Amino acid sequence: MISIRGARRNRFVVGAVAAAAAAAALGTFAATGSASASPRTPSAAGGAKPTIVLEHGAFADGSSWNGVIQKLRADGYPVVAPADPLRGPASDAAALRSVLDHISGPKILVGHSYGGSVISEAGTNDPQVKGLVYVAAFLPAPGESAAGLTGKFPGSTLAGTLDAVPYTLPDGSSGTDLYVQQDKFHHQFAADVPAAQAALMAAEQRPIAQAALDEKETSAAWEQKPSWDVITTQDLNIPAATQRFMAKRAHAHTTEVAASHSVAVSHPDVVAHVIEEAARATR
Repeated sequence: MISIRGARRNRFVVGAVAAAAAAAALGTFAATGSASASPRTPSAAGGAKPTIVLEHGAFADGSSWNGVIQKLRADGYPVVAPADPLRGPASDAAALRSVLDHISGPKILVGHSYGGSVISEAGTNDPQVKGLVYVAAFLPAPGESAAGLTGKFPGSTLAGTLDAVPYTLPDGSSGTDLYVQQDKFHHQFAADVPAAQAALMAAEQRPIAQAALDEKETSAAWEQKPSWDVITTQDLNIPAATQRFMAKRAHAHTTEVAASHSVAVSHPDVVAHVIEEAARATR
């Protein structure tokens, strides 16, 4: 296990403010108009680098990967960051699989938070998915839910920050969407992100269906494929103890970071390094 404690160590560069500001200044986009990752980029060994597929989680959107995308693209990796519908693991995994089916060649799936539940289902039995990277994420086993895992160990304060918004669809079906209250977002979700940037993230957050957090997983790709896990030790959403439990069970290669739940925003170079490590190890 590698431990990162805020300074440059073991080739990691932890530069949250600089990386986030650079991503914003350069206008890095999470995804282009197409899921296609062509043309393929040759690796140093002569093979094609895998496409990195980034799945965001609840209360976020694709822009949360901006700093990570900037680094991966600079290093020659094709990247796609599709929108996660946040309706439930089964339907969200089906949506992600439609994107994966459109991308040729090997792929590394990366999931943040609830996105870990989605990649765990979407990557099952897909021979082109070579590895999984979990970033402050859920690694549920079949029969487990995000809500159940959140409460497995003490430490999460998420429930007290949520705003429930009922909805009714034109077909008459209804449900409840969950948001993090904007005035609580910075402390709860992104404490190590500059306040002004966290305020933008709070305004842009995508809600998750309450039912999605209770829906049970039906498969776990980490049982079949190698996995890596970035564990956030200052996380108020998913307790570090829960993250360690899931990573140990999955025999994941772990990197611990003294970071909030928004580690991809505050420490994009660390996250990108782990993703590239997975990409190299699975070629």
